[in-house]
Amino acid sequence: MAEKMVMVGVLPEVIVLDPGDQAVWYSNAGNMKIEFDSQRCPFSSNVFQAPPGIRLTSGPARPGINPGSYRYRLSLNDVLVAHGEVVLREK
Repeated sequence: MAEKMVMVGVLPEVIVLDPGDQAVWYSNAGNMKIEFDSQRCPFSSNVFQAPPGIRLTSGPARPGINPGSYRYRLSLNDVLVAHGEVVLREK
């Protein structure tokens, strides 16, 4: 499975994933939380959390999920610091 690394502090506005890929976020600056809309999330969970220094992985997109754009919020130590977007490509 391919991984697309997201370096927190150097945030891309958009992460593009092919089928079977997963996003990986990393920060040593604080407790990290990634939150997608609960009604429109491409992954098995809409909230991902990790303590400082731990890689946070999304896992692959759920089977049958439509290709498209999915927005998320990134918080460090419970403070919203950025908005991001994951784009899922078609096969």
